[in-house]
Amino acid sequence: MAVSAPPPTVSDAVSSKTPPLLDALTQALEGPKSRQSELRFIVQVGWQFLKGLRTLHFVGSCVTVFGSARFGEGHPYYELARQMGGRIQALGFTVMTGGGPGLMEAANRGAYEAGGRSVGCNIRLPFEQLPNPYLHTSVTIDFFFVRKVLLLKYSYAFVVMPGGWGTMDELFETLTLVQTGVVHQFPVVLMGRDYYQPLLDYMQQMIRAGTISETDLKLVCLTDDVDQAQAHIQAYVQQHYTIVRRQKPLWWLLERV
Repeated sequence: MAVSAPPPTVSDAVSSKTPPLLDALTQALEGPKSRQSELRFIVQVGWQFLKGLRTLHFVGSCVTVFGSARFGEGHPYYELARQMGGRIQALGFTVMTGGGPGLMEAANRGAYEAGGRSVGCNIRLPFEQLPNPYLHTSVTIDFFFVRKVLLLKYSYAFVVMPGGWGTMDELFETLTLVQTGVVHQFPVVLMGRDYYQPLLDYMQQMIRAGTISETDLKLVCLTDDVDQAQAHIQAYVQQHYTIVRRQKPLWWLLERV
């Protein structure tokens, strides 16, 4: 009797579906390569930036919402993100997310259903993350670091819903950019007091240890209240920023909204 081959492992299944540019990034991070390989990688990165900038050029002023893809409709966090999306559009902002399911979908949905603008900056993964159905504009980027630049570039504030490694990465990179003066007066809302209170407690421990200062957290608001979150964003934006009007496409550059 023939013996059937063992089923592929998860890692085998993922690696067999890895998009070419993700393979290119993996190889680029494995140390020095030939000059030709390094130049090719530079061109690939540049193309990703051009693709993102061209697609998102007309989205207007945004507030970006981060959060886990694993909390679906019916979960309290989903409803909270949905409400927050509606509040962001009420302030006159476009809601931008990572474009995927879960809490990203919820925030986009809240803006979409309230008649606001909804935008997604998706990421290409070995397991396909399809754009959620509540997007007016969407772009899919191959490199995480390019995507993070785009999510920050068009934003006046971040709302951070409960999430995992990716959400923490985006949160702490932004706090670092604020601390080092790269980004100025950028409010950050942590939505989900029970979820984020232990993290904020740890940040207070960092203050006591002297590794960060009190001022590093002055722009961070921890809340479960969408009214408080909306007021926190509005106060800093009105005091420090002028909202940029959405630009119009130029037909002779083959641009479109």
